[in-house]
Amino acid sequence: MKIHLILPYVLFLFIACSCHKEIKSEKGGIDLISNVYFDASKGLDNMQSFHVSKINYSHDQLIELVPDLSLPEINRQVYYIRDSLCYSIELMERNLIFSDLSRKQQPFLVWKKKVGAVFSKEWIPNYRNRRNLSDTILFHKKYKRFEINSPWMYTRFYIYPTDTILPYSLYRHAEKDYRGRLERIDSYNKKEDVFVTLQLLPRKNWDDTAKELFEFNHFVKKRESE
Repeated sequence: MKIHLILPYVLFLFIACSCHKEIKSEKGGIDLISNVYFDASKGLDNMQSFHVSKINYSHDQLIELVPDLSLPEINRQVYYIRDSLCYSIELMERNLIFSDLSRKQQPFLVWKKKVGAVFSKEWIPNYRNRRNLSDTILFHKKYKRFEINSPWMYTRFYIYPTDTILPYSLYRHAEKDYRGRLERIDSYNKKEDVFVTLQLLPRKNWDDTAKELFEFNHFVKKRESE
């Protein structure tokens, strides 16, 4: 009798887990775009836009291009990132073998990287005091939302429901809680009167620089296995 009672329960757990299985995206790119609005209470005319980072990935390997803030079409820094380790790459380097990097330079932890995308293991400040909001449609996509309000800062978070996860996340713990991908953060600094938006924009294609590096290393790896 106990077996008959346990089996349906186990089957239910298996189905429930299968429905929420995460799927890792194998290749693509991520753009991080930030808009900063000064004197926001007086209007949104005084604005600056920044292309913070261009992340390209192939499975667990990342190539990050950090655009120059004043000339976004020019990259000021290139990084190769894997297993939480970060390596600097020469801007014009094209025939670079990733496996040789550890012999040529001392890597540093990605959490200590100073420019480009921020990699952090920290939780969202004041996350436990968040308040869930109703879902909304933004740029033809439906988002789950929550907000955090403090005396000095108001922040709103937008999470796109999906089972597909990317190798880079703004705050992974929030994505796990809401079963989706955090794609936008809006923040208003009440004291400074500055409104900031940060958008994570996924894409399917690599940037040209990253494409050359990934394809060259794929070619080298294939030749070595023959």
